[in-house]
Amino acid sequence: MPDLTTKKLRTSKIGPVTSSKKREKAEHGTSLVTAFRDIRELIVHGKISPGTWIVEADLAERLNMSRTPVRAAIHWLQREGYVIEHRNVSKSRMIVAPLTKEDANELYTIIGHVEGIAGRGLALQPEPERVAIAKKLTKLNERLLSIADGRGGAPGEIFELDRDFHNLVVEAGAGARLSTLHAAIVPQTERYWRLYASSIINDLHCSVQEHTRIIAGVLAGNPDEVEKGLQENWLKGAERLGHVIDIFGERGSW
Repeated sequence: MPDLTTKKLRTSKIGPVTSSKKREKAEHGTSLVTAFRDIRELIVHGKISPGTWIVEADLAERLNMSRTPVRAAIHWLQREGYVIEHRNVSKSRMIVAPLTKEDANELYTIIGHVEGIAGRGLALQPEPERVAIAKKLTKLNERLLSIADGRGGAPGEIFELDRDFHNLVVEAGAGARLSTLHAAIVPQTERYWRLYASSIINDLHCSVQEHTRIIAGVLAGNPDEVEKGLQENWLKGAERLGHVIDIFGERGSW
């Protein structure tokens, strides 16, 4: 796990964002989006720990950008919940948002509803399309089961397999607007997954069973069952995550 103590961000401690070669200066029209994505990636992958002070000048130097797009990206990240303003008596600072049970419950509830809507769309598709997607979902779930049973695979694959399972549902059943909304929320949940996934492996069988219910609903063409199954998977996931947070504490809280 990354160092989770609150500390000032120093660029020398941050791993490379892209390649080892220094990125050329971004074009004006893309620099803000590039800064946003690169800083978000550092946060999501735990390279900037929860509770860490955000130092604009350090980030600008690391990203080889001027401070203007970096400053704008930080405000964008604040609007999306990755960065928050921490005030005390004398001053305020921007810090990486902590990982808390309350935040996890809210995020998991939201994404459960979003994916539930996508799941309804998938369940309403013609049978040949549903069966084809169900086969792909089953293969992913079987690989998760193999890891849970100790029959193959590696714990490090769990995140990717689970992500692919849920993304497949969204890609098959969501329209453009819903897909955009889902893509905006997923990195927030990924922060929790990447930090705590290794501690949830003992509950992997539960997630596999929940996935099996979703697949059965897809095969039956039952939109209510698929929607309820996806919502339950995320809600139960939040409960499992909450137990782990109770043990290890809320990262980055003050």
